[in-house]
Amino acid sequence: MRLLLVEDDAPLAEGLVEALSQSGYVLDWMPTGEAADTALVTQDYDAVVLDLNLPAMSGFEVLRRLRARRKEVPVLILSAREGHEARVVGLDLGADDYLIKPFNLRELEARLRALIRRSTGRSASRFALGALVLDGVARRVELNGSPVELTSREYGILEILMLRSGHVVAKRFLSERLCEWGEEMSDSAVEIHIHRLRKKLEASSVAIRTLRGFGYLMEVQDGQKPAG
Repeated sequence: MRLLLVEDDAPLAEGLVEALSQSGYVLDWMPTGEAADTALVTQDYDAVVLDLNLPAMSGFEVLRRLRARRKEVPVLILSAREGHEARVVGLDLGADDYLIKPFNLRELEARLRALIRRSTGRSASRFALGALVLDGVARRVELNGSPVELTSREYGILEILMLRSGHVVAKRFLSERLCEWGEEMSDSAVEIHIHRLRKKLEASSVAIRTLRGFGYLMEVQDGQKPAG
C-alpha cells in the first residue's frame, strides 16, 4: 500500500517513514503543501496523512484542491490543533479522520488500516478467498490453515489483488502502489513476483489470471465463493 505523508516537521516525518515502512507501507514524504498538491495531481495513493500547519499552502488548501478534483483517496489529518473548529473544517472539506498530536503510532496505523479497508469496500482486517486467508494487521497469510512465507513485495501484490478480487488490476497499478517516488518496477519484475505467488498458491482454489493487455484478475475457482 502506498501512502503520501505531508509533514513539515522533518524528525517526525522521518520517524513515521521508518515506522510505517517497517509495517509494509510504501511512503512518499512531502514537506510542503505545494509539493503535496503536485504529488496528488500526478500520483495515486491508498491514503494520505496530512498535517495542517504547512509552509505557504496549508493542509486545508491541499485537501480542498484534492476534493475539488474529485479524488476519493482517504485522508487522515494529523495535527496539533486541538480545537473543535479545525476538526470540523477538516471533516467538512472532505477529510476521513482526524488525529491530534502527540499520537500513538499503533492507533495511527489502525486508523489507516480502517480507512483503506473502507475505501476498498472491506470492513474487517482479516478476509479470505476460498482457503486463502490474509490478516492485514499481522501481515500474515495462511493457506489451508498453514502459513505461507512471502517476501514483502509478494505480500504487497497479494494484498492488492485480494482487496480487489474480481476486478482487473493493471501492472502499472501494482508498480505504482509498491514503489516510492522516483522508483520504478518493470513489467518483467511484476511478472516474476506474480509467477512466484502462483507457485505458492498452487494448493488453493484461488487463481491469478493474466488478461493480456489489461492486467491480473484474482478469483476463486471451482464455483467457490469468498469466505469473507
